[in-house]
Amino acid sequence: MTGIMDDGHAGSTDGSGNTDPGGCAKREQILKGAGTVFLADGYEGASMSRIAQMAGVSKGTLYNHFDGKACLFSAFFEEQVRCRLSPIEALSRNDAPSARVTLVRFAEMTVHLLVSPMALGLYRIIVGEVDKFPHLADTFWRYGFGRTLSNLAEYLTRSVTRGELDIADPGLAAEQFLLMCQVRIIQRRRFGLPVDDSDAAIATFAAFTADSFMKIYEPRHQ
Repeated sequence: MTGIMDDGHAGSTDGSGNTDPGGCAKREQILKGAGTVFLADGYEGASMSRIAQMAGVSKGTLYNHFDGKACLFSAFFEEQVRCRLSPIEALSRNDAPSARVTLVRFAEMTVHLLVSPMALGLYRIIVGEVDKFPHLADTFWRYGFGRTLSNLAEYLTRSVTRGELDIADPGLAAEQFLLMCQVRIIQRRRFGLPVDDSDAAIATFAAFTADSFMKIYEPRHQ
């Protein structure tokens, strides 16, 4: 067993190739069932047979849409990210009145996203099983953090052009800001520790994080 596929199948891409409404609906049905199983049983513990049962489809139908467990998990993860990151991506593409306004909102939305039960569950799966299944890290980075960092770096570059920030390496600064967003509330929630994650607490934390970042990269006028 390679740790990538199970049930005697191999492959790494969505094998559906189906664009008709019925096929799309069936695919969504499968992804919903797969998500339930992955979050309950983890990646290693999830079997294609159990996923087919949970999705209410035959095993043959499951393999008509997905080549194996690895591409099914990637498709499920990508779908979750696409839906949940869309507001954050839209924020980083649209220039608000000031960089601070955007960064506060970005931090606030990021914390709300990453403390959600779905995000916490996926994070624990990947961190807990990445040694056995290295491709999980690639999935997590490609569809999650890597995508977010790219959008944030582009926004920071535009902020530098406007003279709002003074950043020599926007890509590194994007990583720095995203890590700053994950201290206190997110870290504690990931470990199941008590923490105030109310809307008010997150708003206060987001403002503090954005202000701290702005202080580091504020333009040094001659």
